[in-house]
Amino acid sequence: MDSVESAVIASKGGADRLEVCSNLAVGGTTPGISMFKQIRKACDIPLHVLIRPRFGDFLYTDAEFRAIEEDARLFHNLGADGVVAGCLLPDGNIDLERMKRLRQGTSGMHLTLHRAFDVCKDPYRALEEAISFGADTILTSGQEDSCTKGKQLLCGLIQKAKGRIEILVGAGVDAAVIKGLAAEINAASFHMSGKKTVDSGMMFWNGKVHMGLPGLPEYEVYRTDLKKVQEARSVLDLC
Repeated sequence: MDSVESAVIASKGGADRLEVCSNLAVGGTTPGISMFKQIRKACDIPLHVLIRPRFGDFLYTDAEFRAIEEDARLFHNLGADGVVAGCLLPDGNIDLERMKRLRQGTSGMHLTLHRAFDVCKDPYRALEEAISFGADTILTSGQEDSCTKGKQLLCGLIQKAKGRIEILVGAGVDAAVIKGLAAEINAASFHMSGKKTVDSGMMFWNGKVHMGLPGLPEYEVYRTDLKKVQEARSVLDLC
């Protein structure tokens, strides 16, 4: 969730927990403190915070990793229940040294290895490494753009995990996907934004000026759709 409004909608719709972030349009980055505080006040379900200092790859400089560690501690002190993070090495493997440091610095919090996993070199090696450094969850689409395309790998990961770590299925999730994958690959946990596009309330639009990346709409925002979350909740309850 990248806004207070979306977080409240998702909570009302039946979400078990929320991942708080900013900048969904670029895959999510670390959220602002004030937004997190507002969400913490408004929602009484577990909040996991995405710790990602920038968009792009997951090969971080020393300064960027220090920021990751500091942000994790900061959000813990602000009442976050978990952190969502991931670091890779240049060769595409998990940066075990840094992930162990992050695990040690977030003792008592839920730790999710995010979709850095989906661009790693060897997913089965990364699965065992995530278990070894103490991750609680792996968020993955099965190394594809959507979880339906990645269902074969997801099935293999769920079988190999054998309950040692949660495999959280993400990317392209809705009620229909949950219904299919829950039965087909025995998936039990799903991650969704349930978003819809909402037009800006601006009456005057200047289409000549772009404040961000070319191609990103300047006068649209994402907002969680209550109906989508409720439908997903209903399917999960049936499963």
